[in-house]
Amino acid sequence: MTLYIQRYQDWERYNAAEDTGKAAPIDPDADAKRYREEIDTALKLEDWGFDSLWTVEHHISPYTMIPNPVQLLTYFAGATRKIDVGTMVVVLPWHHPLRVAEDITMLQNLLNGRHAYIGFGRGAARREFRQLGFDMNESKERFGEAIQIVKAALTQEKFSFEGQHYKMHDVTMRPRPRDPQTLMDDFHFSWGSPSSAPVGAAHGLRPMIIPQRAWDDYHAELATYAAARKAAGYGPTRPRIHLNMYCAETHEKAEEGAQRYIREYADSARRNYELDSDHFKNIRGYEHYAMRSQEMQQMREAMGDLYVANHVWGTPDECLEKLRKLSDAFHPEEYMLVCRYGSMPADIAEKSISLFAREVLPGAHEIPLGETIGG
Repeated sequence: MTLYIQRYQDWERYNAAEDTGKAAPIDPDADAKRYREEIDTALKLEDWGFDSLWTVEHHISPYTMIPNPVQLLTYFAGATRKIDVGTMVVVLPWHHPLRVAEDITMLQNLLNGRHAYIGFGRGAARREFRQLGFDMNESKERFGEAIQIVKAALTQEKFSFEGQHYKMHDVTMRPRPRDPQTLMDDFHFSWGSPSSAPVGAAHGLRPMIIPQRAWDDYHAELATYAAARKAAGYGPTRPRIHLNMYCAETHEKAEEGAQRYIREYADSARRNYELDSDHFKNIRGYEHYAMRSQEMQQMREAMGDLYVANHVWGTPDECLEKLRKLSDAFHPEEYMLVCRYGSMPADIAEKSISLFAREVLPGAHEIPLGETIGG
């Protein structure tokens, strides 16, 4: 299960404040209520039978109110007993890499033998780069340097690094990681544009699919990913896949919820990344987004259609069948399910999760792991 903690209802107020400076102030009580509800729900996931808890990193907007995923997961490390945890993703260009290494080392030690699956990414939202004070044009180079520093900090008691953006001499870190190799073996990478896939693969990161295109497009991208891993001396692996989930007793009820809430999720992503803006044409390393921006201006409804088609919703039998088909096609290691998104109320989300846990999760756990990609 993945926590997003969205405040979709605040987008109109937020956009008005951003565009004109004239809007009502943020309602902190509404933010706090959403936080408490989603944390309370996540604390039930062990009893429901889920294997892990994931979360994301975003700043500034109502898209996701989780500016520090490792901090949130550290709370759950102490509040749970069995589950693994994961990030989807830590955006490396927004952080000092030594601090990232320290934070994930702390998390691994506090998990006491459970896994910390750390996903990394470059980031793609202009307002986040701007307000955090980083140049979006530098994201690819910063990412490449930062992942090298994180690995050095985990594996070497003392190291130096000389790069364009980071320069370090005789740097050390305490505490030392409990198991640096396992931590690095569990590193993942999520990419938005097809050309970015080899960036993470070249550093040995495992693939994480956050679907933004038709599923068939990802076969070629995973093949490219596997080839880049092999060229860099890393073995074959399996992807992890992010999905939105909505489960209901009847197809009609499930479709009603999916059409509303998954479309809201798609609209929130469009707003956060400004996918229909032409600003990407002026940013180095985001050419794929620039090519799609004009298309997106004409296809807002089509984006919602794509998200509804890509994600897992339906009756319990329908949800399980969709998971089986995706498993046959992509051989994933794990699914990370966002169970509350858009304007979905807490009681509706819990009803969906509870039904999924009772009637889908047992069958999902029986889906066999396929062969590794590129194996």
